Order: sequence, then C-alpha cells, then structure tokens
Amino acid sequence: MNLHLDRREFLQWTSSAALLSALAVKADGATDDVSGEWRNKRPGVSYRRLGRTNFMVSEIICGGNQVSPDNYKHVVEAFEMGLNYFDTAIAYGGGKSQLGYAKALKEVGRENVFLASKASPWLSHRNKQLTAIFDSLSESDQTKLRIQAADTLAERKALDDDYICRYFDGQQPALEASALSAAINKKYGHKIDRPKNYKQVMIDNVHETLTKLETDYLDVIMCPHAANAREDVTDYPEIFEAFAELKKAGKVRHLAASSHSDPAGVIDGAVSTGEYSVVMCAYNIVNQAYLQSALDQAKKADLGIIAMKVARPVHHGRNNGRPNDPRRVAMIQDWMPDQDLHLAQKCYLWALQDPRVTCCNSEMVNSEMVRMNVPLAAKKA
Repeated sequence: MNLHLDRREFLQWTSSAALLSALAVKADGATDDVSGEWRNKRPGVSYRRLGRTNFMVSEIICGGNQVSPDNYKHVVEAFEMGLNYFDTAIAYGGGKSQLGYAKALKEVGRENVFLASKASPWLSHRNKQLTAIFDSLSESDQTKLRIQAADTLAERKALDDDYICRYFDGQQPALEASALSAAINKKYGHKIDRPKNYKQVMIDNVHETLTKLETDYLDVIMCPHAANAREDVTDYPEIFEAFAELKKAGKVRHLAASSHSDPAGVIDGAVSTGEYSVVMCAYNIVNQAYLQSALDQAKKADLGIIAMKVARPVHHGRNNGRPNDPRRVAMIQDWMPDQDLHLAQKCYLWALQDPRVTCCNSEMVNSEMVRMNVPLAAKKA
C-alpha cells in the first residue's frame, strides 16, 4: 500500500471525476501548519480541528458497529488512506466491535489514531433504576409524570418526523423513556444510590472497554451513549465525577456525548455544562433546520461536532430494507444535481460544507465502502 498518496492518487480509489469537482463545496479544512494534535497525517487528505480537544481529525471517520475480529481489514485500509479516528462502543456488534478494533490497532499502531468509545449501558441502567421508582407510585402520580414527559417532547418538537428522522426501530421508545426518566429524576432522583448506579457504571464500562481494545487509554469517552434529551447530559453530575476520576488516572482524555434524538437539546445541554468537549449527533439535510442555533452555540463554545446519521434519512442502506423516501431523496438531489455520485456521498458532502462540523462518521462495513467514502476527505483543489 502506498503510504504517500498525493491528492489525485488518493482520488483514484473512486476513479471519479465527478468527486474531484464536487469536493469544491466543502468548507475549508485546516492548513498543514495549523497547531494541533496530528495523527496519521497524510498528504492529499483534509483534516479539521475537533473543538477544544485540539485533535486534527480526518473529515471522514470510521463507525464501528459492524467491525469484528473477522471484519476489520477495511478499517486498516481506511487508515492507510488517511483516516485517523476510530469510533466504537462496548455494545456494538454484540461485543465484537472492540475485539475487531483491537486487531486493527495492532496493525496501525495505537499512537497513530484517535480512539473513542461509549458508555453504552449507562442510559438503560439509569432508566431501569428510575422505572423501579415509577412503578412504585400511585396511578395518579404516574399519570402526572407521563403528561409532563409528553409535554416536554411536544414543546421541543422532538417527535417531528423531519427531526427524529426514525433512523432505527426503537428510537422513539428510547426518546420517550428519556423524557419520562427526566421527569422522574427531577422529583425522585434522590432515592437512587447515585454513586453506585451512575458513577460506577461509567467507570466499570471504561475498564471493560480498555481490556477489550487492549489499550490503556481512550482519547474520547461518550457518556451518555445515545442521549435523547438535554437532561441526559445536564442532570447527572456523577458522569462528570466519573470522568474526572478516569482522566486523573490517565484512562480517558475528553468527555463527549452522542445523540440520535433531540440533538439540538443535547448540544445545548452539553454547552451549558462546560464539561463536554465533543458531541456526536444526528445532522443531515432533513433535520438541519432544528439544529442551526445549537450548532452556532457549539461553535462559540468550541464544542467539537461530529455529524452522524448524515446519509441514513436519505439512503437507508442496510436499515431493514426500507425504501428511500422520494421527498428526502429529492432534497439532496436538488442540492447537488447532475453529479455522478452516490446518494450517500452527496449527503456527506452536504454536511462537510458546514464549517461548524469537524467530520462525518461513516459506518463503512467493507473495502468497497471505504473506497467510496474516505476519498470524500480529500483536499479541495
């Protein structure tokens, strides 16, 4: 593999003249002399600064839900093309993702990539504790909490079709569970053994993750994983206590959160705490109107933004075989007509035109997808 690709050699992975032209729509990447923490820096590849982490991250990064010990070579290929950020979670692939990434890290060198994971069981464990309290309440008190949660969702327009976008089955129930948990926690949260059920759950998750990845530290830990509401990132100081302890021990460097649902609320909450360095959130041509103010806040606060679910509302791909929505397909085709590019490529380029976004998380599952999506991170002419 040629480790010193120039820009045109880099683009030969797709052999696409259309892509070479389309790259012009992207916001400017960092110049080579920008001060920051660089890893796997390759000529011809565009990198951007990930907020206050000061990490210089490739514009396309690698999602890890489909990575496994038997499916990781494409991750190494992406690295050799200049990608430098690996995203995983202890829940991905039934626990196999991190075992696959461990193999990839051995081949590319841990020191050459930014590595992120997520405290996957945190929200479900939180909900379980609060649900036990809810079940002990009178029917009248339960009804009041349900109404409060429903009113909050309505006020935030969290269930608007073009905001929630419905990326996967179970998304709406998870959103509704978080809204109800927020209401329960506000009134009854003091009844929980919070150090045990919140702080320690995060610490234990990180320790298990480090073991599976065969590394001694994470550059980013996301907690909560898949936050659904502002309160998920603001109302649990035990997350910050756990992070501080883990950071002091040298096991994590930066705190982040991820969000599929109500990403604007999660960004707003993350900014308000001052504790988060990054939010990875659903951002795409369909839900864009809901996030503009929050993204402006993030930029002012130097909160790094990783866009995910960038293509999913337009191009479902492996998402249960659902057909693409013609109205949403038209959105991206109207934005970039007459280009011989895949729908997903157009979606990623749409997000990368936004200077408030550092990079797009692409769940590449094989070499073909790597060769289609990683060249979107090529430098502009």
